Amino acid sequence: MDTTFFSQFIMITNVFTIVSIIVLIGLFFITKKLSKKVNFTKLMIISTLLGIGLGVIIQWVAGFPKDPSTVTWLTEVDKWYGLIGYGFMDLLKMLVVPIVFVSIIRVIMNLKEGEDINKLTSRTIIMLLGTTAIAVIVGIVIGNLFKLGVGEQVVKSSDQMKEITPVVDTLRGLLPSNPVNAMAEANIVAVVIFAAFIGLAIKRLNKKYSDVIKPFVDLIEAFYKIIVSVSITVIKLMPYAVIALMANTIVGRGVSSILGVIDFIVALYVSIFIMFIIHLIIISLNGINPITYVKNVSKPLILAFTSRSSVGTLPVTIEALTDNAKVDEGIASFVTSLGSNMGMNGCAGIYPALMAVTIANMSGTPMNFSFYAMLLVVVTISSLGIAGIPGTASMAVSVVISGMGMGAYFPLAGGILAIDPILDMGRTMLNVNGSMISAVTVAKSFNKIGETEK
Repeated sequence: MDTTFFSQFIMITNVFTIVSIIVLIGLFFITKKLSKKVNFTKLMIISTLLGIGLGVIIQWVAGFPKDPSTVTWLTEVDKWYGLIGYGFMDLLKMLVVPIVFVSIIRVIMNLKEGEDINKLTSRTIIMLLGTTAIAVIVGIVIGNLFKLGVGEQVVKSSDQMKEITPVVDTLRGLLPSNPVNAMAEANIVAVVIFAAFIGLAIKRLNKKYSDVIKPFVDLIEAFYKIIVSVSITVIKLMPYAVIALMANTIVGRGVSSILGVIDFIVALYVSIFIMFIIHLIIISLNGINPITYVKNVSKPLILAFTSRSSVGTLPVTIEALTDNAKVDEGIASFVTSLGSNMGMNGCAGIYPALMAVTIANMSGTPMNFSFYAMLLVVVTISSLGIAGIPGTASMAVSVVISGMGMGAYFPLAGGILAIDPILDMGRTMLNVNGSMISAVTVAKSFNKIGETEK
């Protein structure tokens, strides 16, 4: 099967590719059977383990190659598994803009007298940036404890600094100069701003022209119900997608690529664990049982870990907060929509801090109090400035390393950037959890969170 038809169009040239696809389908049938016996959370955990197991077995059959991209059939399996995993993510992304757009309009037009959109916005930003600042401190401490980059002789890679856009231009780019284009590009912040203006207009006009705008208000309410129903249908496919996503990550990156930077991987996940504990402390301060909270939001956490997409996870995040954590629908939508694009604790907090410490040690850059103070400010501010830009983590690192005056040493990060998907799993999960604890805290401040089951 060496013809162009099979190698480039069908992308099946080896019996191992066929067997891998059949095994995945077989695991889908097992998952379908299990779905009738176990609850959704347990099913998600089982699906994650099945995906890891499948990925490792495929790598074992291939002989654990150093570079999986050089093995043709692994590339084919990666492509076919991506059809399922990333196809599911595409369906979720399909829902993001309509859910955010309608939810924001709905929350603002339904604000009661005395409730202030300015307070909602300011409290949200304070929580998102505040937790990111804490994440930076955690990253600095762990980076130094692990002595990342100390004594390492690293061959400079060919990776170059990403082109950095001034923060002023980036912030201006978030404004909805073309709302339709903003929706097409999934510029969530721009969509939120546009929806906020519409919601405020409805609220203002409702006093004098309630009869005139009532059809539009009813349309918003109806469309919200419909899009939520669609999201529930898509979410039911999640366990199957998780198997493919998890296996896809291992098949595509390989196991050997992890070993070269194992110290950085361990440091990152230790930092994530510590920050997650801090999140749970914040949850406890809000009067919520941390264990109950984790059970309630396990679905978006697992999806974020396997999919590596904060924006793609958004519909599931909102559903978990409103249905399980009993957060007000409007606040859940508003806070998590902003949280998926700014103040990301993992990608724009811990990760740039760890990278800055690593590169500083590699390059011999002295690290004193002023270095750390400047790093805290640069990372926190850049977590807002890079909002809505694809490749957030890499861009965050580029901005921070440049801002710290170490731009010339960016190629030293090549080995770490090569295994980014492995790092991105934990980072994205922390991003999503950061936006969720922010939503819970903001909802609590407005007394808009119900009682959850113990």
